Amino acid sequence: MSAVPVSQIAQAVRASAPRLPRTRVVLVDGPAGSGKTTVANHLAVELGGAPSAGAGTFDPATDRADDAAVQILHADDMYEGWGGLDALDEVLLDQILEPLAAGRDAGFHMWDWHRSERTHRIPVPPRAVLIVEGVGVASPRARAHAVLTVWVEAPADVRLRRGIERDGEAMREEWERWQSVEARVLDAHDTRSAADVVVDGTGVLPDASGAL
Repeated sequence: MSAVPVSQIAQAVRASAPRLPRTRVVLVDGPAGSGKTTVANHLAVELGGAPSAGAGTFDPATDRADDAAVQILHADDMYEGWGGLDALDEVLLDQILEPLAAGRDAGFHMWDWHRSERTHRIPVPPRAVLIVEGVGVASPRARAHAVLTVWVEAPADVRLRRGIERDGEAMREEWERWQSVEARVLDAHDTRSAADVVVDGTGVLPDASGAL
């Protein structure tokens, strides 16, 4: 697999006509632990935005730059826990992409994985670029709103190791269960075949700093 420079991906985004009235949507999909957040951060910076600190870090007291050129959203903030993958479109489509398509401000309430409930609202106003990363974000319905779909992949053992390193050995069973569910969902979406760009999540994006 040839490595695609992040500048080339960003140029493809800039050259695309928005499918929403004011926003170019980029979907970064692939199995858990493949490196999607890192790819999304590299791309956001290349497009003139700022990297995200990751899922669960949105602070309503400070993260309100409605005039920012780029916003990153994390599917981990949308799922309702380990069993929430099948209901992702209820947030991503119904509360984010379809309101933006209608020219309205969008937003959703973030899922708190520690409290097992939705908490503060993450506003999603129209802006130049919206990057959505996470397992299952590039469903066929979501792809209809996107100018670019990026697929990030890595071997299953690498992804599992990354997940355990992040979440702890106590979460191994949840991770293994999740890998089974995500495989079914991603196969049903045919996401890899539909992607515009495929990225090796074990390497380094050319002209981007830092390994995936």
